[in-house]
Amino acid sequence: MPKSSTSLLDNMIGVGDMVLIEPLSEDTFIENLRKRFEHNEIYTYIGSVVISMNPYKSLPIYTAEKVEEYRNRNFYELSPHIYALADEAYRSLRDQDKDQCILITGESGAGKTEASKFVMSYVAAVCGKGQEVNKVKEQLLQSNPVLEGESSTSSVFGKYMDIEFDFKGDPLGGVISNYLLEKSRVVKQPRGERNFHIFYQLLSGASDDTLKKLKLDRDFSKYNYLSLDSATVNGLDDAACFRTVRNAMQIVGFMEDEVQSVLELVAAVLKLGNLEFKPESRCNGFDESRIKDKNGEYLKEMCELLGIEQSVLERAFSFRTVEAKMEKVSTTLNVAQAYYARDALAKNLYSRLFSWLVNRINESIKAQTKSRKKVMGVLDIYGFEIFEDNSFEQFIINYCNEKLQQIFIELTLREEQEEYIREGIEWTNIEYFNNAIICDLIENNKNGILAMLDEECLRPGTVTDETFLDKLNTVCAEHQHFESRQSKNSKFLTDHSLPHNCFRIQHYAGKVLYRVEGFVDKNNDLLYRDLSQAMYKANHSLIKILFPEGNPAKVNLKRPLTAGFQFRASVGTLMKNLLTKNPNYIRCIKPNDKKAAHIFTDSLVCHQVRYLGLMENVRVRRAGYAFRQAYEPCLERYKMLCKQTWPHWKGPAREGVEVLLKNLQVPAEEFAYGRSKIFIRNPRTLFFLEEKRRQCLEDLATLIQKIYRGWKCRTHFLLLKKSQVVVAAWYRRFAQQKKYQNIRSSALVVQSYIRGWKVRREYRKFFRANAGKKIYDFTIQRIMQKYFMGLKKTMPSMSPVDKSWPARPYGFLDGMHQELRRIFHLWRCKKYRSQFTEEKKATYEEKLAASELFKDKKALYPSSVGQPFKGDYVEITKNPKYQKLNSLVEDKVLLADVVSKINRANGKVRTISSPRIFLLTKKSLVLADQKTGQVKASVPLLDLSSVSVSTQSDGFFALKLKEGSTSAAKGDFLLSSDRLIEIITKLHRIGAASAERNQINIDISDEFLVQFKQDKVCVKFIPGTPKNGNGVACKRKNNRLLEVSVPSP
Repeated sequence: MPKSSTSLLDNMIGVGDMVLIEPLSEDTFIENLRKRFEHNEIYTYIGSVVISMNPYKSLPIYTAEKVEEYRNRNFYELSPHIYALADEAYRSLRDQDKDQCILITGESGAGKTEASKFVMSYVAAVCGKGQEVNKVKEQLLQSNPVLEGESSTSSVFGKYMDIEFDFKGDPLGGVISNYLLEKSRVVKQPRGERNFHIFYQLLSGASDDTLKKLKLDRDFSKYNYLSLDSATVNGLDDAACFRTVRNAMQIVGFMEDEVQSVLELVAAVLKLGNLEFKPESRCNGFDESRIKDKNGEYLKEMCELLGIEQSVLERAFSFRTVEAKMEKVSTTLNVAQAYYARDALAKNLYSRLFSWLVNRINESIKAQTKSRKKVMGVLDIYGFEIFEDNSFEQFIINYCNEKLQQIFIELTLREEQEEYIREGIEWTNIEYFNNAIICDLIENNKNGILAMLDEECLRPGTVTDETFLDKLNTVCAEHQHFESRQSKNSKFLTDHSLPHNCFRIQHYAGKVLYRVEGFVDKNNDLLYRDLSQAMYKANHSLIKILFPEGNPAKVNLKRPLTAGFQFRASVGTLMKNLLTKNPNYIRCIKPNDKKAAHIFTDSLVCHQVRYLGLMENVRVRRAGYAFRQAYEPCLERYKMLCKQTWPHWKGPAREGVEVLLKNLQVPAEEFAYGRSKIFIRNPRTLFFLEEKRRQCLEDLATLIQKIYRGWKCRTHFLLLKKSQVVVAAWYRRFAQQKKYQNIRSSALVVQSYIRGWKVRREYRKFFRANAGKKIYDFTIQRIMQKYFMGLKKTMPSMSPVDKSWPARPYGFLDGMHQELRRIFHLWRCKKYRSQFTEEKKATYEEKLAASELFKDKKALYPSSVGQPFKGDYVEITKNPKYQKLNSLVEDKVLLADVVSKINRANGKVRTISSPRIFLLTKKSLVLADQKTGQVKASVPLLDLSSVSVSTQSDGFFALKLKEGSTSAAKGDFLLSSDRLIEIITKLHRIGAASAERNQINIDISDEFLVQFKQDKVCVKFIPGTPKNGNGVACKRKNNRLLEVSVPSP
C-alpha cells in the first residue's frame, strides 16, 4: 500500500509527544492524557517511551491494515502506537544486530499483558513465513494463555520471555522466566479480587465427565479458597477461557496425560482448602490437631487424586518431625499450626506446579539450533504498588521497580549521550534524582533490609516480626529514606500517621508504609518436611517431580533459601540481562478502578504517573534538546515557509534547513545542527514552526481552492457551451423535420381533396343512379360485420351447461341469431365429448340412462347423481372368500353388491341373518349367500320380464319373472339396496343392448303386484315414521298385501 506522508504532528489531539508539552507541569501532563483518552487516542510518547492507557473496550486499531501501515516506518512518522515501538525494536534487531528488550510496566489492570500480546502478534505478523516458522510463532503466542490461566491477573507475577531469531529475523524459539508468583493469593485474596483464573475456568468450562473424574462440583461456594464476592468478572467468559487454555496447551505440545495431571493438582488444591481441624487432648497435656469428621470425604478424594495413603497425610497434619544431625524429635501440631501447614502445602503445591509449567513450556518453545541467535526480550512485570495495607509482596515488588527505574534512567541517559556523540553535539551533564541510595537501602549485603531479614530468619532463638523491626530501627535509623516510629530518629516519635508495627520507605515514586506482620513467615516460606515426604510418597508422577526434597534417600538438613534471597538473585540476573540489550519502554496506566470504558479518574492517573516516574522521564528528555528530526523530513515538512525552499530545493537537505531557519530568524541558541538531524532545544520553537506551517497551509489551501474553483467554473462553462451547441443543433434538426412533416401532410390533404373532386365530377351521373342500393348494401354489410365482431367478443363459455347467449342487436337478425346459438351449442358439446375417454363415456352414458329412467320419477335419484357407478362393491375378483363364487360365474361380472332379500312368507327384510350378494352379468343375475358364497338363485335375464320400483326414497325393487319359466317356480324376487339406481340402470342397458331379448320394462309406482309362490301379493308404499328407527319397515297385512312404510325425507 502507498505510504502516506502524515506525521506525529499532523491532526494532533493534545500533544502526541509529552516532551513537547508547554508548559510542563503535572496538571498539563494529566490533562493531555485525559484529552487524548476521551478521543480514543490511548498511546502517547515521551520521546521513544510509549504510554499506554487501558481503554477497557475493543478499538479498531490492531487490524492487519494497521500492521502494514506501521511496517518499516520511522518511529515519529505516524501517530503514536505500540506498533511503532514494536517495529522500531524488530528492525533494529534484524538490520543492526542489536539485541532488544521491551519493558512493560504498570499496576494490575493497566493492560500489560495485552500490550505484550500486541507486541508479539506484531512481530509475528511482520517476520518471515513458512510451515516451521509459523509453528514456532504459534507456540510462542499460545504460551501466554496457558500462563494467564494459571495466574489471576498479569500483575501477580513477572514474566520475562526471550524470543530468539535467526540472521533473517525469523523466530526460532524462546525462553520464559517467571518472578515471584503471589502464592498467598491461593489461600487468601484481597478484597474485590479473586483467586487464580484456572480455578474458576475449570469449574465453569470443564465437561461433566471431567469434573466427575476430578471429583469436583461446579458450585464455587463449595470451596473455601475461592473468593465469592468477585467470582464472576464482567466481560470474562470463564468457560470459553478454559477451552482456550486447553487448546493452547495442545498447541504448545502438552500431552493429554500431562494436561490431566495438571488438572488433578488444581483440583487437589481446591479440596485441600476445605480441610478443617479440631483439637484433641493427649495424655501429656498437649493438644493434637485432627481433621474434622465431616471433612473426611474431602481428604479421601484428595488422596485418591494424588495417589497418597490417607493415613500418611493425616499424620503429616498432626505431627512435625524436626531433625538435627543424628537426632529426630516428633512434636504434635495444634490447630493453628495445622491450618498453617495446610495453607503452606496449598501454596507450595500451586507455586511448584506453575514453575513446572514454565519449564515444560520452555522445553517446547526452545530453539532447536545452536547457532548464534538474535534476542528480543519482552518483560511483563508488576508495577509499583502502594496499597492501604502493604506487606512483604509489595516490598519486593517495589524493590524490583526501584531497580527497573535505576536501569531506565541509566539507559535513557546513555542512549541520549550516545546520540549526541553520534551527531557531533556537545554533551552536557543532566541533573536527575539517582535512586541508587534507595536500592542500596534494600539490597546492601550488610545493612540492607533484605539482608537483615535473612539474618533474622536464620538467627537461633525467638524470631518474630517485632524483633525484625527492632533490628531495622537500630541499623537504618539514620538513613534519610527510612522512617520508623520506634527508631532513634526523634522527628518520627510523634508522627501518628506512622503506626508502631510499621516502617516507611521513601521510594522514587513516593512514600510507602509497610506493615511488618508476616515478613518473617513469608520470607522463610517453610513447608514442613513431613508434608514434603508425604507428597513424595504419592503414586502421582508429577507430585514426585514437584517435591524432590521429600525423598528420604536425599535428606538435606540445610535450611532452604529464603524468598527474599531468591528474588534478589532473580532481579540481579534480570538487570544484567537488560543491560546487554537495547531497551524499549511501554508504561501502562489504568484510567479507573471500575475497569469501565470512558471513565478517567484524575487522582488515580496522577498516582500512577508519579510512581512510574513519567514526569522525571520528561524532564530528562527535555534537559538537552527536546526534539530532533532528520534533515530530509524536516525540510519536507517546513519548506513552504521559505521562498528559496518552496516548492523544490535542489541542494542537500541540511543546507535547505539552514536557509529555512535563517529566513525564519530562529535564534541560534534554540537549535543545533547534527550530522544527520536538526536538534531543537525548546518545544516553543517547534510550536512556532508548526504555527507558521499551519498559517502557510491555510494560505496554500486558499490558493488551491481559488485555482480549483476557477478551473471548476471554467470547465463547467465550457461544458455548458458545448452542451448548448449540441442541444441547438438537435433542436434545429427537430424543428426542420417537424416543418417538413407538416408541409407533407398538408400536401397529401390537398392532393386527396383534388383527387376526390375529380372522381366525384367524373362519376356523378353514375353515382346518382345507383346511390340508394349501394348505400343499403354498404349499411347491411357494416351492420353484419359489427354484429359478428360483437358476437366474437361476447361469446359465452365452453361449458355445455352454460345457457347464456348475447342479446341480438337488431330484430331482422332473430332467425340467424337463434340458429347460431344452436350451432354453437352443438359444437361446444361435441368439443366437450371429444375430451372423454371410453371409460368416462360409458360412465356418462349410464348416468344419462339413469336420468332418463328416474329423473323426476324416483325420490332416491337426486342422491345418486354425485355417486359414481363403480359396479364391483365387494371386490369379488380380489377377495379370496369369493373365489369359488367368481369361478362359477361364466361371464364378466358387471355389478356385484350386497342386497337385502324380503322374506316371501312374512315380509321381513333379511339383512343381519342372511344378506345376499347380487351379481349381474350380460346373461344372468345371481343371488349368493354373503358368508359362504353359496349360490342361492341364478336367473337368466331372458326369464326377467320387468322391474318394479316405488316413487319414494326407498331402495326396494321387484324382479318379475316370466310365467312358466324355470326360474319362476318360487315366485318373484323382492330385494332392497342402497344402489338401486345403478342396479336398475345396468339391467335396463343390458336389455336394450341385447338383440336376443326384449327390453326390460321399468315400472315406477307406489303399488305393484308380485308373485310369491302361488299367491299374488300387492306391495304398497306409504309415507310414515317407522317404529324401529330411521329405516324402511315392511309388514305383511294378509296374504294379499305387503305394506312398506317409508320415512318422509
